Amino acid sequence: MFAVLKTGGKQYRVTPGDILRVEKLAAEAGDKIQFNEILMVGTKIGAPLVEDAGVLAEVIDQIKGEKVIHFVKRRRKHSSKRTKGHRQQLTLVKITEILEKGAAKSGVKPAIGAGSAPAEAKPAKKAAAKPAAKPAAKKPAAKPAAKKAAGADDLKRLSGVGPALEKKLHEAGVTTFAQIAAWTPEDVAEMDEKLSFKGRIEREGWIEQAKKLAAEKE
Repeated sequence: MFAVLKTGGKQYRVTPGDILRVEKLAAEAGDKIQFNEILMVGTKIGAPLVEDAGVLAEVIDQIKGEKVIHFVKRRRKHSSKRTKGHRQQLTLVKITEILEKGAAKSGVKPAIGAGSAPAEAKPAKKAAAKPAAKPAAKKPAAKPAAKKAAGADDLKRLSGVGPALEKKLHEAGVTTFAQIAAWTPEDVAEMDEKLSFKGRIEREGWIEQAKKLAAEKE
């Protein structure tokens, strides 16, 4: 007997004994799991799922897929190239049994995607008793603007950097032109993704500007 199951947005035709690589599941090696989204069992077709059908499997291991290379090239005034590698998180499972009926009473935990696993419930905080109303107090004077960190450069001198971007860079630990001038392509890709700069670093030519500005300080 064969079945067609759905997991991770993909469909698989399986028979007992098959080994599958599926989107990462919230399970560990040796766990018994049950796929409940069954589209077809033998000649029985679901509408859209076959009621009370299931496919039992055993988790063999958590693995990674083959590396996929992603290359981006921008043809602009400040042209840039970037290469990224990615390996998909997968779960290796072995199909052990196909249940045409009785899946609801099998007692085996359902196969759940790692990204869909429910978070542990946190105990509810007790609402603090509201204190008695106090007479209105005078508003405190506005706090002065935060002082620039000692030794930090004025990053707003870089093209396209305003107070908001400068604050983002400071929060990421970047405070001097020398740091930016020493960035490698890997650092640029990391900052671009971490701070959502969308190619601004290369587009605006920050590294070359930082090198000149750092040289002026020496």
